[in-house]
Amino acid sequence: MQLQFSPSMRSITISSSSNGFFDFMKVKIAARHISYRTLFHAVLILACFLPFVFIVTALVTLEDCLGRRLGPKLLGRGEDSGRLVNELYKTLNHVSSVQVPNDLKLPENFTQLVTEMKDNKYDANEFAVILKGMMERSEKEIRESKFAELMNKHFAASSVPKGIHCLSLRLTDEYSSNAHARRQLPSPEFLPVLSDNSYYHFILSTDNILAASVVVTSAVQSSLKPDRIVFHVITDKKTYAGMHSWFALNPNSPAIIEVKGVHQFDWLTRDNVPVLEAVENHYGVRNYYHGNHVAGANLNDITPRFFASKLQARSPKYISLLNHIRIYLPELFPNLDKVVFLDDDIVIQRDLSPLWEVDLRGKVNGAVETCKGDDTWVMSKRFRTYFNFSQPLISNNLDPDECAWAYGMNIFDLRAWRRTDIRKTYHTWLKENLKSNLTLWRLGTLPPALIAFRGHVQPIDPSWHMLGLGYQNNTSVENVKKAAVIHYNGQSKPWLEIGFEHLRPFWSKYVNYSNEFVKSCHILE
Repeated sequence: MQLQFSPSMRSITISSSSNGFFDFMKVKIAARHISYRTLFHAVLILACFLPFVFIVTALVTLEDCLGRRLGPKLLGRGEDSGRLVNELYKTLNHVSSVQVPNDLKLPENFTQLVTEMKDNKYDANEFAVILKGMMERSEKEIRESKFAELMNKHFAASSVPKGIHCLSLRLTDEYSSNAHARRQLPSPEFLPVLSDNSYYHFILSTDNILAASVVVTSAVQSSLKPDRIVFHVITDKKTYAGMHSWFALNPNSPAIIEVKGVHQFDWLTRDNVPVLEAVENHYGVRNYYHGNHVAGANLNDITPRFFASKLQARSPKYISLLNHIRIYLPELFPNLDKVVFLDDDIVIQRDLSPLWEVDLRGKVNGAVETCKGDDTWVMSKRFRTYFNFSQPLISNNLDPDECAWAYGMNIFDLRAWRRTDIRKTYHTWLKENLKSNLTLWRLGTLPPALIAFRGHVQPIDPSWHMLGLGYQNNTSVENVKKAAVIHYNGQSKPWLEIGFEHLRPFWSKYVNYSNEFVKSCHILE
């Protein structure tokens, strides 16, 4: 039998031979209706669909091999995982109100937790209780570490670094053996300048020789008229010889520098400052500032930030006469009309002579307000920050929302001050705080000053005085560069190891590291 296809594929002829005869049969085939375009589209669809089929097949195969659900939710495979998450939520919510047993043995770390889960076959509730116990233990340890860190920082801030103590001793010894260190400050020909109101008079009260040198050096180097600057440096009796030696041997010309000890002011007698004598000698006061700073503090009920604030309030410097002496400036400098008072933890970066031209509008104290600013920690201080308004004496006399202002760089009009009873008010409130066993306020000298100067403060532009460089390490460096005076108020002073490294250069660039005393005492090494 033979088959023959026509060229058009439209017919087939079948032939066979039998006994020498040929038989023929012709079969017609129906016409072809599938076009090439249709075939192309079919192939294109298959090309798109086959990879998807391959992926699904692969997922099914992997599921069979691994015993896990891998398919996407569109294949109907998300229900199991969602159910597991919901069950986990229910378990955790239930355990949140369950007390973790005190005798429950908790794994020390994650690896041990996984191992014990495999060995003990914990159910969901047991696992959740153990997890809660581990987290509570970690939170407790972190909290205790934070409070320990704050205590250590407080002690570090309250102590005198070895290098600075060495500097004071070396300079005191130099005073006794070197005539140049004892030379008169200022020279006799400049004595009239000390009471000449055409000069710019700065007053600095400190027992830190290194800090004082930075304040004076930065002021002189930043001034457009350094020959018109007069510095009145006040220190205590024990530091006087060393402070005098430093400025006698390092005169910071052309500025004029006077160094005086509190014992050299005739006005500072017990009759004039009886309250300060009481503050320094009162048993309760000394115990508060030098006693156990954790006693009476329930660390479970207070935040670390509040605890840090309480520690700072108990710095021993707050019972030092040097810290209170600014309230007596009109009496200590009876011939001066206008002065700028500076703390020892500041750096001057711009000429301050324009401060003498600031119109105080008859007020006594020109100061930067501290209740508004970008730094919500440093610049958010109102009276409620400093005073205990649960005390009737405070709540009946003060407004908790009243804006506070900064000590550290203040313009004082001494003529206007002498016409007020600021000093009397200051003494009265110090007595009241002693009577109340120090319960009216926490922070040493600023609160009584906030009360005494009420109605006598003229706000000045914040760019004159930037605060908080000793509080936190996220201080804006760009803002620091723009400020006229930067203030390292807070515990992290730049001369301490706990000072912030990125903020220290603004201070340390004014330290004379080539000085023989600084080198021999290994300052900031």
